Amino acid sequence: MSGSEPIPPANLPLAARAPGKCILFGEHAVVHGRAELLLAIDLPLQVGISPSARSSLNRDSAAPDTNPYFHAALERLWTGGPPVELHVTSRIPRAAGLGSSAAFSAALSAGFSAARGGVDRAGLAERAFSVERGAQGVGSPGDTAAVVAGGYVSVNGPGESELFRLTDGERRWTVRRVKDPSWSWVVAYSGIPRSTASAVRAVGERLSAPDGEALLDRFHALAEAGIRAVVAEDRAEVGRLLDENQGLLAQVGVSHPRLEALLAAARPAVVGGKLTGAGAGGSVVVLPMPGRELEAARRIARAGGLPFVVRTETNGASLVAAPVEETGGDPSAS
Repeated sequence: MSGSEPIPPANLPLAARAPGKCILFGEHAVVHGRAELLLAIDLPLQVGISPSARSSLNRDSAAPDTNPYFHAALERLWTGGPPVELHVTSRIPRAAGLGSSAAFSAALSAGFSAARGGVDRAGLAERAFSVERGAQGVGSPGDTAAVVAGGYVSVNGPGESELFRLTDGERRWTVRRVKDPSWSWVVAYSGIPRSTASAVRAVGERLSAPDGEALLDRFHALAEAGIRAVVAEDRAEVGRLLDENQGLLAQVGVSHPRLEALLAAARPAVVGGKLTGAGAGGSVVVLPMPGRELEAARRIARAGGLPFVVRTETNGASLVAAPVEETGGDPSAS
C-alpha cells in the first residue's frame, strides 16, 4: 500500500505492518522545527491483533502497563475497545535508531484504526505520532511520518507534493515527498542501545547554550542541501554532507566511540556516513560506492557492527492479508 491510500475498515482478527526508517539529515534539529530527510527502509515489522480475554503482547499480560507504546495506543486509540492480544514479528533491531518504535506505533495505529472504521493517511500519521509522542514524551513526527508514508520524505524542508501536516500544539511540521534516487544504503547497529527521550533532552540542553541557534541553523542548511543533493542524485555531494552532518552531531554530544569506529571501518568502500537516529549508541548509515554495498557491510561486520544492506520501502504502514504468527520480541524502543 502506497503512502497515500487510506487504511480501509476491517474486522478483528487482522494484521498490519510498517517499515523501519533511517534519518539521513536533520535528527534532533527537527524537534526544534528545522528540516529533516528520512527514508523508509525494507526492514519490516508486523503486528497481529486478535480478540482476547485479556490484553497482552506476545503473551505478556503485563505489557499494557509496562510497554509505553502499547499503553499509549490503548489509551489514545482503543478506549472502550475489547481486550486484544498482539503477536509481533520484526526485522528491526530494538533500541537501534532504525524505527522499531515508530513502526510498532504506526502498525498498531493502522490496525486499531481499521478495526474502528478506517482512516485516511493524514489521520494515520497523526495517530502514530500521538502514540509515539505519548510513549516518549518528546520528539518530532519525522520517524512516524516516514513509516506511514514510505519512500523518501522531508520534514520542514524542500520536496515535491505535500503529504500531510502535523503539530504538537507548539510546533508544526510539513511532510513532503522527495524523489527516490534508487540507491542502496548500509545501516548498521552498533550493539549499544540508546534512549530517544534521554538523547533528545540532552541535545535540547546543549542547544539552549548561546550558540544553540547557530547550530540549529547549520543543521537546517545541511538538511536542505542534502535533500537537493539526493534529488540531483549527486552521490559524492551526499557523502560529503553526511560526513559534515556527523561532525555536527559529534559537536552536540550524541556520537560515540563505537559509532566512530564503525564509520571508520566502512570508509574505504563508502562516500560518506553518519550516525542515524538519536545517537549516543544506536546505528550508523553509510552510502556505499556503486557496487560496493557488500564490501561496506563486511567491513562493518568485521568491526563488530550488525549491518543490513537496505533499499527504500515504498509502501507505508498498511494492513496485511492475515495475522502474523507469534514470535518473540518486544518493540518498545526505536
